[in-house]
Amino acid sequence: MLDRNKAVVAAERSARKEPFSDKEVRELLKQVDTVVIAKGKKANRFQASEVKLADIKGPTGNYRAPIVRRGKTLVVGFSPDTLDEIL
Repeated sequence: MLDRNKAVVAAERSARKEPFSDKEVRELLKQVDTVVIAKGKKANRFQASEVKLADIKGPTGNYRAPIVRRGKTLVVGFSPDTLDEIL
């Protein structure tokens, strides 16, 4: 998907080896305007100011992966259509 869209990855991090802390996610939310949360086949858009940390956590209590930031948009969770759209 990244190759097809000719996307360049500025930073990559393993969600298992280095999970995001609540503090880091709060900082990410301050830097973006829009958050797209993907759960299953659904992807919903929200204003970053409306998103709570619990909204972007999965059933295990960890943050959904992947977390992709492009400009002022943050995509949380896997949605091929949404990732194609923002990339």
